Amino acid sequence: MSETKLLEMNDITKAFSSNIVLNGVKLSVNEGEVVAILGENGAGKSTLIKILGGIYKADSGEIRIHGEVKNISSAAVAGANGIRIIHQEIVLVPDRTIAANVFLGREPRNKFGLVDVPEMERQTQKLIDDLNLNLRADQLVRSLTMGMQQLVEIIKAISAEAKIVVMDEPTSSLSQGEVEILFGIIQLLQKKNIGIIYISHRLEELFAITDRIVVLRDGKMVGDIKTKEAEKDNLINLMVGRELDSFYTKNKHHIGEIALSVKNLSHEKYFSNASFTARYGEIVGFAGLVGSGRTELMKTVFGAYAKKNGEIQLDGKSLEIKNPKDAIRNGIAYVSEDRRGEGLILKNDVKFNMGLVCLKDFVKGIRVKNKEWNSMVEEYRKKFSIKITSSKQLTGNLSGGNQQKVVLSKWLANNPRVIILDEPTRGIDVAAKAEIYAIIDALAASGVCIIMISSELPEIINMCNRCYVMCEGKITGEISENEFSQETMMKLATQR
Repeated sequence: MSETKLLEMNDITKAFSSNIVLNGVKLSVNEGEVVAILGENGAGKSTLIKILGGIYKADSGEIRIHGEVKNISSAAVAGANGIRIIHQEIVLVPDRTIAANVFLGREPRNKFGLVDVPEMERQTQKLIDDLNLNLRADQLVRSLTMGMQQLVEIIKAISAEAKIVVMDEPTSSLSQGEVEILFGIIQLLQKKNIGIIYISHRLEELFAITDRIVVLRDGKMVGDIKTKEAEKDNLINLMVGRELDSFYTKNKHHIGEIALSVKNLSHEKYFSNASFTARYGEIVGFAGLVGSGRTELMKTVFGAYAKKNGEIQLDGKSLEIKNPKDAIRNGIAYVSEDRRGEGLILKNDVKFNMGLVCLKDFVKGIRVKNKEWNSMVEEYRKKFSIKITSSKQLTGNLSGGNQQKVVLSKWLANNPRVIILDEPTRGIDVAAKAEIYAIIDALAASGVCIIMISSELPEIINMCNRCYVMCEGKITGEISENEFSQETMMKLATQR
């Protein structure tokens, strides 16, 4: 790592009306350095990055690149100064190829002035091959898993002569193997003297890949620590301004009879002969690499995908689930990993979203039972400590953790017997994760059957009673709680 200053953000202040979001924040990045920005949702991380990316303009302060003051007045100006931001939410064009997305807006032209598709694909394929990714430049983005789409975002950023690359929760959709690929990419960028700003709530990643950790809380910088000198508990305390009594919440519960039994379930494309059980009061984990078929299996159980064959039983009785409506009617809930795309209607308010699943209870013909609806919203607001100004607040304006609590409330209002949680803590901060874990534990204690898909193996190990592992569309093993280990899970996750 060079000692040459690449980026300096000095005394950055930003307010929206009377709400001061950033207050005198400083951030510096040297050439080839990886600097983490850590903080709870609402700490000011996104605003700081949007100022660097030209989306917002700071009220005061300055930005220097290689010591020269820059007026980053737009995203185009940021790009011209070598700033590339890889957002957590994927913004690729799904019906275009990987190559077309990588070169979007800067396509190479042939002598006739037309887009040179072969050259574009050649350059993209070279990038893909250099990174040892199992992709083809001419593949449609729509055909890729979320994890692979995230890697395409990274290819797109590094292909455009970046000086500073910002990665916002880059591993939220990646498997362990893909995380290792990402870390290899980061090390390659460091050798090219590119500076990296790395935003993640996964503390283990910060210790593995970063040189320094900058901590924000309530719009102020409260820590700038060399990673090798950092301690996990101290970082958490700096983030939240208090000690978390416990992170994972896992109490001993009574585990009852089998709630859900799946026998030899198959899909035409994604998985085959999947059999598993889950009991009332039990938290059953599903581990595996991205693309292993975990999500597709659960979406088939939920009726979002059509099964090829097999049987689904609830309380020992066979169910014919042809669509999600059938699953919901039988007390099965599915919390999607893509809460913004599939779990919520972001342009509608909190009240509307919370009432979506049990709308029939609040709307009878032309009559709306607002009193009962408002009462339900208030019950879950208090129960889950959801931070909202009112039930009419737009859901898209909430933090990731509060959005996830709204999704959970939406399903719990319908009193499900089985809840499928797909990556339930993806993209939320440490304090919000602890709250979600406590909610999951309380649901299990109340006798609800919970199935939890997670790419974070420590989450599976610390929250679940049993775990199934999948690889390439097959369940390759079942592990009991006393046999849990990351090594065992990874071995089964790569077993063909």
